[in-house]
Amino acid sequence: MADAGPAAARPAIVRDLGRQPYEPVWRAMQAFTDARDEATDDELWCVEHDPVFTLGQAGKPEHVLMPGEIPVIHVDRGGQVTYHGPGQLVAYPLLDLKRLKIGVRDYVCKIEQAIIDTLAEWNIDGQRKAGAPGVYVAGAKIAALGIRVRRGCSFHGLAFNIAGESTAPFLRINPCGYEGLQVVALSDLGGPSSLDAVRPVLLAQLARQFGLSLRHDAARPALPATA
Repeated sequence: MADAGPAAARPAIVRDLGRQPYEPVWRAMQAFTDARDEATDDELWCVEHDPVFTLGQAGKPEHVLMPGEIPVIHVDRGGQVTYHGPGQLVAYPLLDLKRLKIGVRDYVCKIEQAIIDTLAEWNIDGQRKAGAPGVYVAGAKIAALGIRVRRGCSFHGLAFNIAGESTAPFLRINPCGYEGLQVVALSDLGGPSSLDAVRPVLLAQLARQFGLSLRHDAARPALPATA
Protein backbone atom coordinates (compact mmCIF):
# COMPACT_ATOMS: atom_id res chain seq x y z
CA MET A 1 0.00 0.00 0.00
CA ALA A 2 1.45 3.37 -0.98
CA ASP A 3 2.49 5.81 1.73
CA ALA A 4 -0.05 8.60 2.01
CA GLY A 5 2.77 11.09 2.59
CA PRO A 6 2.71 14.12 4.83
CA ALA A 7 -0.57 15.88 5.55
CA ALA A 8 -1.34 18.83 3.31
CA ALA A 9 -0.48 22.21 4.75
CA ARG A 10 -3.45 24.15 6.06
CA PRO A 11 -4.01 27.66 4.66
CA ALA A 12 -3.31 30.63 6.89
CA ILE A 13 -3.59 34.34 6.15
CA VAL A 14 -0.75 36.70 7.10
CA ARG A 15 -1.65 40.29 7.94
CA ASP A 16 1.00 42.95 8.54
CA LEU A 17 -0.60 45.57 10.76
CA GLY A 18 2.37 47.94 10.78
CA ARG A 19 2.75 50.06 13.93
CA GLN A 20 -0.34 50.16 16.13
CA PRO A 21 -1.39 50.95 19.69
CA TYR A 22 -1.83 47.81 21.75
CA GLU A 23 -5.44 47.84 22.92
CA PRO A 24 -7.25 48.02 19.54
CA VAL A 25 -5.23 45.06 18.26
CA TRP A 26 -5.99 43.09 21.43
CA ARG A 27 -9.72 43.82 21.08
CA ALA A 28 -9.62 42.84 17.40
CA MET A 29 -7.97 39.51 18.31
CA GLN A 30 -10.72 38.83 20.82
CA ALA A 31 -13.40 39.68 18.27
CA PHE A 32 -11.81 37.49 15.59
CA THR A 33 -11.55 34.55 18.00
CA ASP A 34 -15.13 34.93 19.22
CA ALA A 35 -16.53 35.18 15.68
CA ARG A 36 -14.59 32.37 14.02
CA ASP A 37 -16.01 28.91 13.36
CA GLU A 38 -14.71 25.55 12.18
CA ALA A 39 -14.37 26.80 8.59
CA THR A 40 -12.46 30.02 9.41
CA ASP A 41 -8.91 30.12 8.07
CA ASP A 42 -6.17 30.59 10.62
CA GLU A 43 -4.35 33.92 10.61
CA LEU A 44 -0.96 35.27 11.67
CA TRP A 45 -0.87 38.95 12.58
CA CYS A 46 2.45 40.81 12.70
CA VAL A 47 2.64 44.18 14.42
CA GLU A 48 4.98 46.68 16.04
CA HIS A 49 3.30 48.30 19.02
CA ASP A 50 3.47 51.74 20.53
CA PRO A 51 5.17 51.59 23.97
CA VAL A 52 3.07 49.74 26.55
CA PHE A 53 3.45 47.51 29.58
CA THR A 54 0.95 44.65 29.75
CA LEU A 55 0.06 42.70 32.88
CA GLY A 56 -1.15 39.17 32.21
CA GLN A 57 -3.55 37.19 34.36
CA ALA A 58 -0.75 36.22 36.76
CA GLY A 59 0.70 39.75 36.77
CA LYS A 60 1.41 41.57 40.00
CA PRO A 61 1.39 45.37 39.99
CA GLU A 62 4.50 45.47 42.20
CA HIS A 63 6.51 44.11 39.27
CA VAL A 64 5.87 47.39 37.43
CA LEU A 65 8.61 49.46 39.05
CA MET A 66 8.72 52.78 37.20
CA PRO A 67 6.22 52.93 34.34
CA GLY A 68 6.60 56.69 33.91
CA GLU A 69 4.86 57.85 30.74
CA ILE A 70 4.35 54.30 29.40
CA PRO A 71 0.78 53.06 29.94
CA VAL A 72 0.05 49.85 31.85
CA ILE A 73 -2.79 47.64 30.59
CA HIS A 74 -4.25 44.57 32.32
CA VAL A 75 -4.91 41.90 29.69
CA ASP A 76 -6.35 38.39 29.41
CA ARG A 77 -3.25 36.46 28.32
CA GLY A 78 -1.32 34.15 30.57
CA GLY A 79 1.88 35.23 32.26
CA GLN A 80 3.00 38.31 34.11
CA VAL A 81 4.33 41.71 33.07
CA THR A 82 6.12 42.48 29.82
CA TYR A 83 6.84 45.40 27.52
CA HIS A 84 5.93 46.02 23.88
CA GLY A 85 7.32 48.85 21.82
CA PRO A 86 9.23 50.04 18.75
CA GLY A 87 11.98 47.73 17.55
CA GLN A 88 10.11 44.63 18.73
CA LEU A 89 8.46 42.18 16.36
CA VAL A 90 5.16 40.91 17.75
CA ALA A 91 3.39 37.96 16.14
CA TYR A 92 -0.10 36.80 17.03
CA PRO A 93 -0.92 33.27 15.78
CA LEU A 94 -4.72 33.02 15.61
CA LEU A 95 -4.93 29.27 15.21
CA ASP A 96 -7.60 26.62 15.67
CA LEU A 97 -5.56 24.27 17.85
CA LYS A 98 -8.33 21.64 17.85
CA ARG A 99 -8.23 21.47 14.07
CA LEU A 100 -4.44 21.30 14.08
CA LYS A 101 -4.59 18.63 16.81
CA ILE A 102 -2.13 20.55 19.00
CA GLY A 103 -2.29 20.78 22.78
CA VAL A 104 -1.35 23.94 24.66
CA ARG A 105 2.03 22.62 25.81
CA ASP A 106 2.99 21.58 22.28
CA TYR A 107 1.75 24.93 20.98
CA VAL A 108 4.12 26.79 23.30
CA CYS A 109 7.01 24.49 22.35
CA LYS A 110 6.39 25.02 18.65
CA ILE A 111 6.41 28.81 19.02
CA GLU A 112 9.65 28.62 21.00
CA GLN A 113 11.19 26.33 18.36
CA ALA A 114 10.20 28.73 15.56
CA ILE A 115 12.05 31.52 17.38
CA ILE A 116 15.06 29.29 18.09
CA ASP A 117 15.24 28.30 14.40
CA THR A 118 14.91 31.95 13.37
CA LEU A 119 17.86 32.87 15.59
CA ALA A 120 19.86 30.06 13.99
CA GLU A 121 19.61 31.93 10.67
CA TRP A 122 22.10 34.37 12.21
CA ASN A 123 24.12 31.66 14.00
CA ILE A 124 22.69 32.60 17.38
CA ASP A 125 22.02 29.82 19.90
CA GLY A 126 18.55 30.32 21.34
CA GLN A 127 17.50 28.17 24.28
CA ARG A 128 14.52 27.36 26.44
CA LYS A 129 14.53 27.76 30.21
CA ALA A 130 12.63 25.28 32.38
CA GLY A 131 9.60 26.83 34.02
CA ALA A 132 10.05 30.17 32.23
CA PRO A 133 8.42 30.20 28.76
CA GLY A 134 10.22 32.18 26.11
CA VAL A 135 13.59 32.06 24.37
CA TYR A 136 16.92 33.01 25.91
CA VAL A 137 20.46 33.62 24.66
CA ALA A 138 23.20 33.06 27.25
CA GLY A 139 20.60 33.53 29.98
CA ALA A 140 19.18 36.81 28.63
CA LYS A 141 15.61 36.84 27.34
CA ILE A 142 15.22 37.70 23.67
CA ALA A 143 11.60 36.64 23.14
CA ALA A 144 8.59 36.45 25.46
CA LEU A 145 5.42 34.38 25.13
CA GLY A 146 1.96 35.15 26.42
CA ILE A 147 -1.00 33.18 25.13
CA ARG A 148 -4.71 32.67 25.59
CA VAL A 149 -6.77 29.77 24.29
CA ARG A 150 -10.54 30.17 24.01
CA ARG A 151 -12.81 27.42 22.60
CA GLY A 152 -9.68 25.65 21.40
CA CYS A 153 -8.42 28.69 19.46
CA SER A 154 -5.30 30.71 20.28
CA PHE A 155 -4.71 34.43 20.45
CA HIS A 156 -2.02 36.72 21.86
CA GLY A 157 1.42 35.28 21.02
CA LEU A 158 5.10 36.23 20.99
CA ALA A 159 7.25 39.34 21.28
CA PHE A 160 10.75 39.16 19.75
CA ASN A 161 13.26 41.91 20.56
CA ILE A 162 14.96 42.94 17.31
CA ALA A 163 16.44 46.45 17.64
CA GLY A 164 18.41 47.57 20.69
CA GLU A 165 15.89 50.34 21.40
CA SER A 166 13.33 47.69 22.36
CA THR A 167 15.11 46.61 25.55
CA ALA A 168 15.68 49.73 27.72
CA PRO A 169 12.08 49.91 29.06
CA PHE A 170 12.46 46.42 30.54
CA LEU A 171 14.59 48.10 33.22
CA ARG A 172 11.36 49.68 34.50
CA ILE A 173 9.78 46.30 35.30
CA ASN A 174 10.63 42.87 36.63
CA PRO A 175 10.27 41.13 33.25
CA CYS A 176 7.85 38.21 33.49
CA GLY A 177 8.01 38.66 37.26
CA TYR A 178 11.77 38.00 37.54
CA GLU A 179 13.77 40.66 39.32
CA GLY A 180 16.98 41.50 37.48
CA LEU A 181 16.24 39.34 34.44
CA GLN A 182 18.51 40.42 31.61
CA VAL A 183 16.87 41.21 28.27
CA VAL A 184 18.65 41.30 24.92
CA ALA A 185 17.82 42.20 21.30
CA LEU A 186 18.83 40.47 18.10
CA SER A 187 20.86 43.48 16.95
CA ASP A 188 22.88 43.32 20.20
CA LEU A 189 24.04 39.86 19.12
CA GLY A 190 25.16 40.78 15.60
CA GLY A 191 21.81 40.14 13.92
CA PRO A 192 19.77 42.68 11.95
CA SER A 193 17.98 45.58 13.60
CA SER A 194 15.29 45.69 10.91
CA LEU A 195 11.94 44.02 11.54
CA ASP A 196 11.57 43.65 7.78
CA ALA A 197 14.65 41.42 7.70
CA VAL A 198 13.41 39.14 10.45
CA ARG A 199 9.67 38.95 9.78
CA PRO A 200 9.77 36.62 6.72
CA VAL A 201 12.18 34.26 8.46
CA LEU A 202 10.01 34.04 11.58
CA LEU A 203 6.84 33.58 9.53
CA ALA A 204 8.44 30.76 7.54
CA GLN A 205 9.51 29.02 10.73
CA LEU A 206 6.04 29.39 12.29
CA ALA A 207 4.52 27.97 9.10
CA ARG A 208 6.90 25.01 9.25
CA GLN A 209 6.13 24.28 12.90
CA PHE A 210 2.37 24.38 12.46
CA GLY A 211 2.11 22.92 8.95
CA LEU A 212 0.67 26.07 7.41
CA SER A 213 0.62 27.39 3.86
CA LEU A 214 0.83 31.18 4.17
CA ARG A 215 -1.01 33.69 2.03
CA HIS A 216 -0.31 37.37 2.54
CA ASP A 217 -3.31 39.68 2.56
CA ALA A 218 -2.87 43.44 2.56
CA ALA A 219 -6.26 43.95 4.23
CA ARG A 220 -6.06 44.75 7.92
CA PRO A 221 -8.58 43.77 10.56
CA ALA A 222 -11.00 46.43 11.70
CA LEU A 223 -9.43 47.98 14.79
CA PRO A 224 -11.73 49.62 17.34
CA ALA A 225 -10.99 53.24 18.17
CA THR A 226 -9.12 53.94 21.40
CA ALA A 227 -10.80 55.95 24.09
